[in-house]
Amino acid sequence: MKILVTGAAGFIGSHLSERLLEEGNMVVGFDNFDPFYDRAVKEKNLKSSISHDLFELIEGDITETEAIKKVFNEHTFEVVVHLAAKAGVRPSIEDPLGYNRVNVLGTLNILEMMKKNNIRRLVLASSSSVYGNSPDVPYKETMNVNNPISPYAATKIAAELLCYNYWHLYKISATCLRFFTVYGPRQRPEMAIAKFVKKAYDGDLISIYGDGNSRRDFTYIDDIIQGIAAAVERDLDFEIINIGESETVDLNRLLELIGESTGCELITENLPMQPGDVDKTFANIDKAKQLLDYAPETSVREGLKKYVEWYNNNTRL
Repeated sequence: MKILVTGAAGFIGSHLSERLLEEGNMVVGFDNFDPFYDRAVKEKNLKSSISHDLFELIEGDITETEAIKKVFNEHTFEVVVHLAAKAGVRPSIEDPLGYNRVNVLGTLNILEMMKKNNIRRLVLASSSSVYGNSPDVPYKETMNVNNPISPYAATKIAAELLCYNYWHLYKISATCLRFFTVYGPRQRPEMAIAKFVKKAYDGDLISIYGDGNSRRDFTYIDDIIQGIAAAVERDLDFEIINIGESETVDLNRLLELIGESTGCELITENLPMQPGDVDKTFANIDKAKQLLDYAPETSVREGLKKYVEWYNNNTRL
């Protein structure tokens, strides 16, 4: 297959591109190298894919219609995997207009180009943040998500709704995958585990927002890629599917495991909860098991050990 991967230079996109290439697909990676974090990090993410004969990188912005049009005019894709987005809950509170422009308008641009070029299969990266602070756990895809507590979450809900609209009107099949707290090698440097591991080794103070009892369904990158790759292979009309580990770990326990994995004594302080942060995430993955044969394999303890090993080999000086 020939597959377009938007956000190909990012954490998830670079891993996915490698997996798709390993399976013999042709991959066109599209990325604008947003300065949210260092361009050099993203270029390093792509090192393996760039050397592959079946990979082409195009630098461009999903919000620029002409740039997107050019990609679709020059290539005929069987599947589009749309990962490009402004990520992060807290930054979205500071820049709601920017998040709306990229995550909503950018998604609409992709869907319009798919419609005009008769491309009928999309896999969209959505987020567990859409569930807000719902008390009903584990989160099922049928739950009401009309109460997002951050602009980021609201943009992800909007993107899902646009996908439904284009499936209803134009029969563009869309599989919207709600990712749950993805971590692992190459994760963005501002994400909790990456930040905590670095501070552990540096002996820096780690700020804990809240009492440490907030819980997350931490999902290792290999398991996320397993779910995306399965979605690429299947034409499911319109579906929303949770991709998580279906286990939760509280923040205090996570810090204990980071200390165990790094061999460092962590220095922490407690600060008030931040606006937009949810109390917990917890995925019901029954639908993923049924439709994608999804079977996550990596516990948080094992995943942290793998991440710390990668960090020591690739990041520490």
